[in-house]
Amino acid sequence: MHIQDQQWATAMATAEGDSEAGRSAPLRVDAQRNLEHVLRAAREVFGESGYGAPMEDVARRARVGVGTVYRRFPSKDVLVRRIAEEETERLTEQARTALGLEDEGWSALSRFLRTSAASGAGRLLPPEVLQVQQSALPDETRVPQQRSVRAVAAEAADDSGVPALLDVVGQLVDRARRSGELRGDVAVADVLLVIATAAPSLPDPVQQAAASARLLDILLEGLRSRPGVKE
Repeated sequence: MHIQDQQWATAMATAEGDSEAGRSAPLRVDAQRNLEHVLRAAREVFGESGYGAPMEDVARRARVGVGTVYRRFPSKDVLVRRIAEEETERLTEQARTALGLEDEGWSALSRFLRTSAASGAGRLLPPEVLQVQQSALPDETRVPQQRSVRAVAAEAADDSGVPALLDVVGQLVDRARRSGELRGDVAVADVLLVIATAAPSLPDPVQQAAASARLLDILLEGLRSRPGVKE
């Protein structure tokens, strides 16, 4: 990801109104279709190249003019915010579903991680979440496309859905820890890091799914408690 802090902070002041307008304004059929194409293309392009990808790439993938993209999203930061908020909502719902479907703590956590990895959610984690998980890590240990993420304005997290995501993932972590199957030193930040790491972007969908599943198996083993081993 290559979002500059100043650009992101500026966008936070204006994006809410712009985003609401983009969500609620009634659209003609063709305009609605174009919006759906742009959002789908943005998820694909940002998922493959990170949020630093230019708007021109989004327009090209959506097969519309770049002016069409800017009519709905007056800046790239507004589009990024829209995609990031949708991804946050999706992850939160996946976590809630896992909590509701599984009685055992480890089963709930692993279900959530497998679902999120299979959906490619980690490639579109919003900067607020990445700041939470990456702030204490040196640059050389970060996922490559996330190295540019730095301090994010505190007010941005309040209205982005991030607190709800962190809360429900925290419930998953607490339940799995109480069951004794999760390492005692694993925190919410570690779970989010697993989500980001287990979603590689590969050109072949079959290879991507296989690589993601294999990597997640390895990461899940790393999260499990090991009797007799001091954590």
